Amino acid sequence: MDSPTEQVPLDEMSLVILAGGKGLRLREETERIPKPLVGIGEYPMLWHIMKLYRHYGLRHFIVCLGYKGWEIKEYFLRYREHVGDFTLGGSADGRPHFHDGSLEENWEVTLAETGLDTATGARLRAVEKYVRGDTFMCTYGDGLGAVDIGKLLEFHREQGRIGTVTGVRPRSRYGEMQVDGTRATEFNEKPTLTEGFVNGGFFVFQREFFGWLNDDPGLFFEREPMQKLARAGELAVFPHDGYWLGMDTYRDFSELNDLWAGGEAPWKVWSG
Repeated sequence: MDSPTEQVPLDEMSLVILAGGKGLRLREETERIPKPLVGIGEYPMLWHIMKLYRHYGLRHFIVCLGYKGWEIKEYFLRYREHVGDFTLGGSADGRPHFHDGSLEENWEVTLAETGLDTATGARLRAVEKYVRGDTFMCTYGDGLGAVDIGKLLEFHREQGRIGTVTGVRPRSRYGEMQVDGTRATEFNEKPTLTEGFVNGGFFVFQREFFGWLNDDPGLFFEREPMQKLARAGELAVFPHDGYWLGMDTYRDFSELNDLWAGGEAPWKVWSG
């Protein structure tokens, strides 16, 4: 199939980040802050996601807010204070003097209130007016992976379908054994599953996907809309065999932080 939007570059596209969920399985952190602000090292998960996409050229971010949305708004309103060094009391107007002029990110961030208990499809539908162009990207505010965003977009264009989802092979949370009678012939701690893919987020959609949604606040786009898209032959799967992890539990949180602290974070493709 031929894609009608092949000429649209990444820096003219929008990324919708679904950041409104309550993160109940990570209550140790999310009782005080929303899940996308949970820290991976000195920076929140949301920052890591945005840095990954910005590395590949994308700079317009639409953040769908819900649970503790004001905390995310405040983070961006005071972004320089969060990440930089400054001195107070050195100016007549009382404004802080920042010591590093390079802290300005080349981002454009739209922060949209999409409801406290709204499902993902309704959140996506609510920000349609902010999405630019005929092709846009979408991801969750709690997943990281060493996904090549440029290759993902190229694949989407080649397929020429309405939607593309990144398929990943998650690791088992348990050790796996192969057994011959009473003798173990193979033992693997938390192996990567080799059959089938699961939804890893990192979506690309044509604008017409909004027509597959409705105004039901309980609509999850991953259910009926994506099922219909797949059955119509309009959903492509971009296979990703590299690192990916959704931060669902405290164990996931600890793994991401350990990788970052050890300088081994596979998703850190940017410099600095």
